[in-house]
Parts: sequence; C-alpha cells; structure tokens
Amino acid sequence: MAERFNGIEEVTGSNPVISTKLRRFQPMRRIGPYSLYPIETGRFRLDGGAMFGVVPKPLWERRIPADERNRITLAMRCLLIVGKGRVILVDTGIGEKNDAKFAGIFGIDHAHSTLERSLASVGFTPEDVTDVILTHLHFDHCGGATRHDGERVVATFPRATYHVQREHWDWAMQPNARERASFLKENFEPLATDPNAQLNLLDGGGSFCEGIELLVVSGHTRAMQLVKVFDEARTLLHAADLVPTSAHVPLPWLMAYDVEPLRTIEEKSRILGSAADEGWLLLFEHDAEVETAFVERDGATFRLK
Repeated sequence: MAERFNGIEEVTGSNPVISTKLRRFQPMRRIGPYSLYPIETGRFRLDGGAMFGVVPKPLWERRIPADERNRITLAMRCLLIVGKGRVILVDTGIGEKNDAKFAGIFGIDHAHSTLERSLASVGFTPEDVTDVILTHLHFDHCGGATRHDGERVVATFPRATYHVQREHWDWAMQPNARERASFLKENFEPLATDPNAQLNLLDGGGSFCEGIELLVVSGHTRAMQLVKVFDEARTLLHAADLVPTSAHVPLPWLMAYDVEPLRTIEEKSRILGSAADEGWLLLFEHDAEVETAFVERDGATFRLK
C-alpha cells in the first residue's frame, strides 16, 4: 500500500518493520518502489597520482588537493535501497578490522562516519539488511562486509545474502600481482564459510529484481558490477570505480589502478553516453564533495551538467 510522510508517497511493501522505519526517515530520493539513502562509511586517502593515472598533477590537484604525502581525501559512499520488503546495501566501505599501521597508510577517518552509525542515522541496523551487492572486492568496497567476533571473522550482516559476480570472485581468490594488495581475503573469504552468510555468485549482469539492474564492466577489475535503479521517469547509477569521483567524468581521466585502461574508456563512453542521453543521475562512491550529478556530452567526451 502507499502512505504519505514528509511530503513523499511511500510504498511500504510487505515488511512491517521496514514500513515503520521508512515513515520516520526521508530518503535522498524515490525511484519506483524504492527509497534511496547514500550511506557514508568514513573517509580515507590514496595517492593522487594513482587515482588519476596519466593526468598531470597541476590539472587533477585543481579538483582534489593533495596532502604532504601526495594523498587525496576520498569518500567511501555506499547506497541503501529500501523497498519491496528488502533492504539492499551496495558496497560496505573499508570496515573496522584494520590495524593502526594500515589505518595510517591509508589515512582512514572513522571519526567522520562509520557504516553502522550511518545505517542507524536512517533507522536501520545490520540485522535489517536483506541483501548486500558488492560491486567488487577491493578492500575499500568490501571491507565492511565482515567483522571481528573475538578471534573469528564473520559476516557483518547475518541475515543478508551477499551478491558477487562469480567471475570476479574467482579473479579475487587467485589475485594477479597488480591487484594482490587490494584483495584482502579476510574481507570476503568468510562469506563462503560463515554459516550465517549466504553467498550468491552471479553469472553476468541483467535484472537483479524489479527496477534494479546490474551492469558488468571489466576495465577497472574483472567483472565489476554497477547498480542501476530506475523507473519510467528516473534512473540512478551507482558508478562504483568506473567513475569514482566527479573529476573522473571526462573519458581520459582514468585511475592507474585500472587493469585495462583502454577498456575502461570504452565502458565509460558507452555508459556515460546512456547517462547523458537518458538523464541518469550518477552517484559517486569516492567523491568527498560531490555526492551525485548529471552529465552531458562535451564533444567526444563528457562533463558535469
């Protein structure tokens, strides 16, 4: 049934707990039957040169200033999708299992926010989450999928099904030399062994459920999945690391982390072309200042609209 709260018509679905919580918190926006909430999980820092590849520092530093160690501040912004009786979390941030040395290297800032605090700020707990879609298994995207429980590492969301592309899971389990430091197995391997975790390995993109589609791309890492939420009038794309910040919208602005940069350019051209032509809103996972934006064509490339 539909109810109205805070001036927004809300489709409550079949889960009374979710329905009650939806009446208390206003989402970023509504698309179809879903309420969408950006979920901040902390800030961290990566080398600016690595984040922008061949783009000269005088250009990228105009957009995102570097610190004395050449690191730039990045968000770890996830997306909570609530509706149709489901609470779907896209990515989980870096998590809180890391030691002081790791936290220092990457400048992890959980004073800014944590996954659990941000969930609570919109009225949810880890036990409420029904599905976790992991775009890929680099540590800054999936670290929060597991947590310490004494000496064990267990699933953070005990009632959720975790969805990962099978091709990407296999890629991460046998990491190449280029990405080995990004795939930390304690972040995801317990999902296959924890009896409370349900791991669902997907074979390709397409429809995830009503109004949610997965787009699979492989330039950044093999078989990363982007999440598209849509209805007849509106579309939001969680752009993951295809377009990690608003500064990465122009086609040549790529990360040195990409395993196949020319493929990234082709994938960006195709997907940003659809976004520009069809008016999709992009959600940037790593932009500390710009949460969402529309894009438009700029000759052979793209820019913020």
